[in-house]
Amino acid sequence: MKALEGVRILDMTNVLAGPFATLHLALLGAEVIKIENPVGGDLARKLGNVPELNQKLMGTSFLAQNSNKKSLTLNLKFDEAKKIFKELIMTSDVLVENFRPGVMKRLGFSYEEISKLNPKLIYCAISGFGQTGPDAFKPAYDQIIQGLSGVMAINGDETLNPLRCGFPVCDTVGGLNAAYAIMSALYYREKTGEGQFIDISMLDSIMPLMGWVAANLLIGGKHPVLMGNDNFTAAPSGTFATKDGYINIAANKQEQWHDLCDILGLPELKEDERFKERDTRKANRKKLTPILEEKLKEKETKFWVDTLNEKGVPSGEILSLEEALNQEQIKHRNAISEIETPGIGKIKVFNLTAKFDKTNGDVDAPPPLLSEHTNEILKSLGYSEEEIVSLKEKKVI
Repeated sequence: MKALEGVRILDMTNVLAGPFATLHLALLGAEVIKIENPVGGDLARKLGNVPELNQKLMGTSFLAQNSNKKSLTLNLKFDEAKKIFKELIMTSDVLVENFRPGVMKRLGFSYEEISKLNPKLIYCAISGFGQTGPDAFKPAYDQIIQGLSGVMAINGDETLNPLRCGFPVCDTVGGLNAAYAIMSALYYREKTGEGQFIDISMLDSIMPLMGWVAANLLIGGKHPVLMGNDNFTAAPSGTFATKDGYINIAANKQEQWHDLCDILGLPELKEDERFKERDTRKANRKKLTPILEEKLKEKETKFWVDTLNEKGVPSGEILSLEEALNQEQIKHRNAISEIETPGIGKIKVFNLTAKFDKTNGDVDAPPPLLSEHTNEILKSLGYSEEEIVSLKEKKVI
């Protein structure tokens, strides 16, 4: 049995934040029915770096976020589609959408109306800024939120700033926040029998992830300093040059600093007044780094990684994305699954990365073709073959 087995989720989301949320729920065993526009479906179906897949409406961006889901097409401008949607609402546990505020209300499906049909339904709305406030109706993409959240302002160094995070961090964090909130609401419903409305803002979601950096300003009154690959909490902690490349070292504890000095053959630094204590090391990191790198450049990265980790000084290589995806630890943890996908062949997608000993999740089904499950779902609602054909002719589905 999987953790969310028996839970039905109506997924009206597009592109990333919403689909990322429902992906995790699907991997946990929920039946996720992706409701898509009959013409084109989720925009992500056309997004990716493989044109042939985009033309098949199975772009890499879509494939990455939609394993274990079903696809039902509905044109909600038709009364017949609205009737089907109402029937689904009455048989579902959760509805997730990431339209701009007000869109569902204009379609006649505000939370107030939906909750009359199914008071136990959990309704999760994901948007850039939330459902209320002065910016609620502004359009938002990940990079817009990265800029407005302060993320871009704290990245990089004096030579490269502002700097965006290299992947859509605000979208994905917004999706994770939504999944977490939905799970909490399901737990509350188990105890009370009541559904509720959840308002997820991408801007709200990303802000707490800057916890320590924000706390230094909110509590300590100190603005962030651009430090590139250095860690502001300790020194030496960051990226350093070696003979053949770079290494990350995090000697965050005093004993790790002492061990690093001994390993590099620089025991005198332990008593050097510039570097003796954490705060003085941080203040003098620009003087400390060249001293350490002079020694580190004598040998290759792998030598230092093995030697430092063996002595308890955290260190690691800086891998390319390809190397990172293929490293033995990731394989051991089964973080990536291979699944046969009709019309494409085998593809690699991420698995559920939380490991449960009783209710573990897995990739059981490939991302769906557009409208792949429409007949199956409508038949489960009692529609006959003739009625389904008629709906297709009218372009309702």
